This record gives sequence, structure tokens and C-alpha cells, in this order.
Amino acid sequence: MRILGLDVGERTIGVAVSDELGWTAQGVETIRRQSEEQDFQRLQSLIDHYRVSEIVVGLPKNMNGTVGPRGESCQRFARRLAERVQLPVHLWDERLTTMAAEKMLVTADVSRKKRKQVIDKMAAVIILQGYLDANARGKQ
Repeated sequence: MRILGLDVGERTIGVAVSDELGWTAQGVETIRRQSEEQDFQRLQSLIDHYRVSEIVVGLPKNMNGTVGPRGESCQRFARRLAERVQLPVHLWDERLTTMAAEKMLVTADVSRKKRKQVIDKMAAVIILQGYLDANARGKQ
């Protein structure tokens, strides 16, 4: 079973999925947000397609560890998603993931236009990979 990783923003949701063994994260797509209903329908179709068993949602915290308005919005989204899809949904500290994704894309010499198209998907990969790595260490 796979794990779905999400970078939830106001306008987009970056989506990543783990391999079947839960070792690596791969980017899937960036969902352009339309309505909560349509967002959840698209996520449900990805959950079904990849046979997802759990979900990780990035939790944007302030640098001092507190949760601000954006983080509270992600927490609400995660709660509603868990109720909707009936799967475990975990929150994962995503401080600096978008900056890390941007840096990786700049280093790879990806054009500004292309970076804008894939940044959220890359952030979802970083969120999910961090979660997978932390859980792999816990299982050893």
C-alpha cells in the first residue's frame, strides 16, 4: 500500500505518492483548486488509482514552531479529508519545503516558468520523503 503526500496551498495542491515499499516519494501532479468538493473528488480518484492506505499533509509552521493561519487552514483541510476518505491523515512539519524545492529546481537549471508549474508537486515530494525517512528510522 502506498502513502499520498500533499502540499496544500490556497490555489493548488501538490501531490506525491510513495512506492509500494514506502521508501521513495515521486511527484504525481499539481491540482488547481476549484472547490473543496472537486478537490476531494480528484484526491479520491488518486487514492483509488494508487491504492493509498494513508495520507501525509504538510503543516506549515512558523520558524518558532507555532501554527499560524495557513497552518490552521491545513489542519482543517486534513480533518475534513480524513472524514471524507476514511483513511489515516498525518500532519508533517513542512517548514522550508517550498524553499528547498525552489533551490533544487534552480540548481537543476529549470526555467522560472517551469518551476512555477512544478514547485508544489516538488514540495509534496519533499514532505512525503521526510515522513518516509523518519518512519523508516523508527522501524529499524
